[in-house]
Amino acid sequence: MKAEIIAVGTELLMGQIANTNAQFLSQELAGLGIGVYYHTVVGDNVERLTEVLRLAKERADWVILSGGLGPTEDDLTKQTLATFLGRDLVPDPEAMAKIDAFFASNPKRIRTANNDRQADTIEGARVLPNRTGLAVGSLIENQGVTYVLLPGPPSELKPMFLEQVAPLLKQEQALYSRVLRFFGIGESQLVTRLADLIANQTNPTLAPYAKVGEVTLRLTAQAASPEEGESLLDQLETAILQEGDLQDYLYAYGDHQSLAQTVLDLLKEKELTLTAAESLTAGLLQAELAQLPGASAVFPGGFVTYSLEQKSQMLGIPLEKLQSAGVVSAWTAEQMAAGARAHTGADLALSLTGVAGPDQLEGQEVGTVWLGLAGPQGTSSHRLYLGGRDRNTIRQMAVLEAFNLIRKTLIK
Repeated sequence: MKAEIIAVGTELLMGQIANTNAQFLSQELAGLGIGVYYHTVVGDNVERLTEVLRLAKERADWVILSGGLGPTEDDLTKQTLATFLGRDLVPDPEAMAKIDAFFASNPKRIRTANNDRQADTIEGARVLPNRTGLAVGSLIENQGVTYVLLPGPPSELKPMFLEQVAPLLKQEQALYSRVLRFFGIGESQLVTRLADLIANQTNPTLAPYAKVGEVTLRLTAQAASPEEGESLLDQLETAILQEGDLQDYLYAYGDHQSLAQTVLDLLKEKELTLTAAESLTAGLLQAELAQLPGASAVFPGGFVTYSLEQKSQMLGIPLEKLQSAGVVSAWTAEQMAAGARAHTGADLALSLTGVAGPDQLEGQEVGTVWLGLAGPQGTSSHRLYLGGRDRNTIRQMAVLEAFNLIRKTLIK
């Protein structure tokens, strides 16, 4: 099944807002095993939108349009698609009642005739109620192509798609998916190891996706039942993990599971606490952990110690020895971790120090990073080289490497 996403709005073409809806829809459709072959952005113009619809009709099974469902004169999506399909627009009674209630609830709101346009839908279409707004969406099949109309605001589009459209697609496709998350291996290396599986895939399929520091594999199976779907996914996962040592890089499952969340879950499971002392990352690791619900159960607090003086004062490290060893050293990383653990009483402590750039520090190359780890078994240090990246990416990667160090420590 092939899909095309059409975003309607002159403001998108002018760069006034980003087309985040297309990104969201593409990710969700990929999870349902539906390939998005084209992204199109078109302004609020009847002729140009009609031309785009003609093209989409010939090359997609599902055409998903976002935007242009509002009350103003430049909201032309419904009207243009209705004309294109040779259908009339008709008001939806429930949507009209919602508009009536909206204006009745506040006498100061001024209702104009064009407000009622938000209740219009294409004749014969399935109405998609708008839980978070007034403009209804719709779904209509015509000559083998299914058209979906969604509102432009993400706060309205996302719940409408997730709650109403996605279940229909999943039911029609009978698809089952699983996401494997890997850290410590690049996308090109992972794809090379899985080249035969990728080249010969039929059902189920696998698709890699990379972002900073990690790679995900989405496995998708089409099956007659959940049991058959899970069995197919199990078989493919087993084949994937048998390729070399990929099991060593697999850290979690799921669309939204992060390394930080994985560490948090492991700390809770083992009833342990974690603190951190950060230099080059300046609190990034602690912020990543603290934003997760339930972090207070495992994270008592930590330190941001950028200068030598603050490392000494906050963590109790002799200043003379710090000056002698240097900021970017195994000794300093270990002392930072040990000091953070001693001052908080946490079970485990991480430290991060190094050179994020843009210039060398103490003769050390940009991207040189030391991680320190302190726990009941003592302290250790771990050297990384994250060069060839910009400053912010080095800092992000250092945080991910630190979380992965704790993860591997906790699963031993």
